[in-house]
Amino acid sequence: MRDQADFAKKVLAFLSHLDEDDAGPDPHQAAKQLGIPRQDLIVLSRNENPYGPSPLVGAALQDGQFHRYPDSRPFLEALAGYTGFSPEWLVAGAGMDEIISTICRIFLGPGDRALIPVPTYNFYALAAGLCGARPEYRTRIVGSAMDPRLPGLKMVFLCSPNNPTGEALSEDSVRSVLEKTDAIVFLDEAYIEFAGKSLAGLVREYQNLVVGRTLSKAFGLAGMRLGYAIAPPWIAEQYRRVAPMFSISSPSLAAGTAALDDLDWMKECVRRIVSERERMRAKLPCALPSQANFLFLQTRGKSKALAEQLLCRGIIVRDCSSFHACGERCLRVTVGRQEENDRFLEALEILDGKKD
Repeated sequence: MRDQADFAKKVLAFLSHLDEDDAGPDPHQAAKQLGIPRQDLIVLSRNENPYGPSPLVGAALQDGQFHRYPDSRPFLEALAGYTGFSPEWLVAGAGMDEIISTICRIFLGPGDRALIPVPTYNFYALAAGLCGARPEYRTRIVGSAMDPRLPGLKMVFLCSPNNPTGEALSEDSVRSVLEKTDAIVFLDEAYIEFAGKSLAGLVREYQNLVVGRTLSKAFGLAGMRLGYAIAPPWIAEQYRRVAPMFSISSPSLAAGTAALDDLDWMKECVRRIVSERERMRAKLPCALPSQANFLFLQTRGKSKALAEQLLCRGIIVRDCSSFHACGERCLRVTVGRQEENDRFLEALEILDGKKD
């Protein structure tokens, strides 16, 4: 038998420089380690909607013809009604990550540069790196416009509201970036329903802007892996040429179409989450203002140790030390149901030494 090394050398050399994507502790493994049922674990680490999707989703999944290849047209038509953009401006993918990866494949190649203000979502750097491009990091400064001018720059990634810090970008700051660069600007609006104001309308003005969205957060479909982007038709056309034709499953498309048909459910979920977010923030002086469905906490000690202590109490939060330039004293906490949030707040108070 030939040695593994004979084949390992065929792996592309630049891949060795990429950091593995990290989603934090796995809930099923954590429950097993703690010796508790999975349903007794409080998961506040993945920015999921704790109320789940519209009841219409379950009915749609009962009626699907899943022996046929998927047809995305009904979903795109539903998106057109929701976004106000006709289908030629819309593309869909298996989650936001496929949207990001596909856009990167269109515009990035070996030696290109991608500008990423940090801390932010780690997958931007991974997706750029998989194309052989080089991430260029700039420290985020809240309230200040970023200068995107760099030699060889092909893409700029912006996230609003930003993951993991929760702040939204102003329209002026995004316009400033768009007007100062010839690069493609990817604006990630995964959490925009919790912020209230989208900047997707700028796509009609700027031919180098793509706005990414997802149904994983406000619509409660994280397990369905369903994302979409709003882009100028010339970019959308290129996307459809490059993306796999049937990457989104029929159940996911059926669920997404049903969820978009029940906006009242989504809006009520958002209302409850935002109300809980503000209630929690009032009790947490260490939390930054947030326009997403999570809070960013600045801890006195190392956040990794605090996250481990919370895990021992059956509560999973996200230690942010794995985020580039985030530091070692930051936690991201998803807003859950009231009873889940109360358990987190009580546990944090005990661990902080304020309560016996």
